[in-house]
Amino acid sequence: MTLAIAFDNSYARLPDRFYVRQPPVAVAQPELLLLNLALVEELGLDAAALQSPDGVAVLAGNAVPAGADPLAQAYAGHQFGGFSPVLGDGRALLLGEIIDRSGKRRDIQLKGAGRTAFSRPGSDGRSPLGPVLREFIVSEAMYALGVPTTRALAAVATGEQVRRERPYPGGVLTRVASSHIRVGTFEFFAARRDTEALKLLTTHVIARHYPEAEGALGLLKAVIAAQARLVAQWMGLGFIHGVMNTDNTAISGETIDFGPCAFMDSFHPATVYSSIDHHGRYAYDKQPDILMWNLAKLASCLLLVIDGDEDSALAEAQAALNEFPELVRNAWTGVFRRKIGLRTAEDGDADLIGDLLARMAAGEADFTNTFRALADGTARDQFLDPAGFDAWETAWQDRLAREPEAGDLEQRLKAANPAIIPRNHRVEQAIEAAMEGNLDPAARLVRALARPFDDPDADTRPLTFPPTEDERVQRTFCGT
Repeated sequence: MTLAIAFDNSYARLPDRFYVRQPPVAVAQPELLLLNLALVEELGLDAAALQSPDGVAVLAGNAVPAGADPLAQAYAGHQFGGFSPVLGDGRALLLGEIIDRSGKRRDIQLKGAGRTAFSRPGSDGRSPLGPVLREFIVSEAMYALGVPTTRALAAVATGEQVRRERPYPGGVLTRVASSHIRVGTFEFFAARRDTEALKLLTTHVIARHYPEAEGALGLLKAVIAAQARLVAQWMGLGFIHGVMNTDNTAISGETIDFGPCAFMDSFHPATVYSSIDHHGRYAYDKQPDILMWNLAKLASCLLLVIDGDEDSALAEAQAALNEFPELVRNAWTGVFRRKIGLRTAEDGDADLIGDLLARMAAGEADFTNTFRALADGTARDQFLDPAGFDAWETAWQDRLAREPEAGDLEQRLKAANPAIIPRNHRVEQAIEAAMEGNLDPAARLVRALARPFDDPDADTRPLTFPPTEDERVQRTFCGT
């Protein structure tokens, strides 16, 4: 069955220095493992055609459909604070762009598609199957949780071994995004003082993501606002990205790259999971500060193309950056107000929320389950010493008494607090089973995570349990 995709590749119409054109590298024996049927429908694609041998060949990189224009995008990036002037897609290829059923432009990218012009020396450009499944599971969970994110269309096994510290089964992820343009994309051209390319990129991004923005300064303000909203949503879920380099900061305001990410079990603000974050640079509570740092790098790039003289451009960019902390505070407070059932705002709300979080950290309370249990009155059971919750509950009840028409509190709390998240140990269990040829746990997990706010039933309730001591995941890995 022929797979027909109506591509409209705007990024490929930019000058050649934005990318390197090349086809994906074929794999030995492609096998479709997971297909996101809801996303297939959203994109206006043909599910039967994608599941046919011709469709699987496209998803594996063994065939290039008509109209596609495969390319590896160029970008730079600050990685753990150090600048790399050339990074780029070292194991991913943008097949092209399509217009979905709602009229939105979407990238379709193959991740793990073989070596590119940007691959590091000795790199095979491939991905082990584990990180492919991890990104599929977690990115789709983020989408269901209401967080802007890249999406997973398909996971394909390659029939080949990928050697890291030992051989692993290989895989290819088909990723969908509003775009794959990053802060590092701007850094690539700014490092070369290529103002022509920066102007073209700025115009492209404004047209694609922020049509209401006026010029480079307007773009900076729009990205700052989008990233403030995004990090507040991460914090509200106990999510830790784990590798917030500038090349992993999407200009669209979507969550991108799910390598060493994790959702906290018991709450502590300094939690780190990433095996490569040795000094806690990207710890849970540092994420707003790191985004500010990344946005400052974007601002320094856009200074080259902001209208006006150098001094006025610098002053305007600095003023825009100075708004970020307040934007984050307001977004964070809004997220957590909803999590404790508040619909109105009072000056002391941030202190009330902060007090709960401090008590959760002291009482080693499970982040997700504590907030969810506010709905049924059992949150105190999450604390090592329930008395640590009781004093806060009194203040909370006093605050709720000042809310108008609070009768639907339980429904509001359940709508703001998921029952099911992709807990690290469940994701690892699903991956381990898939490595042994059993895909059922991964498929079940994906289905359950698609409805995270529903009350659990007998089948899904075990997914709400924190890990036992021997199930605990202490470190997560990048997956490259």
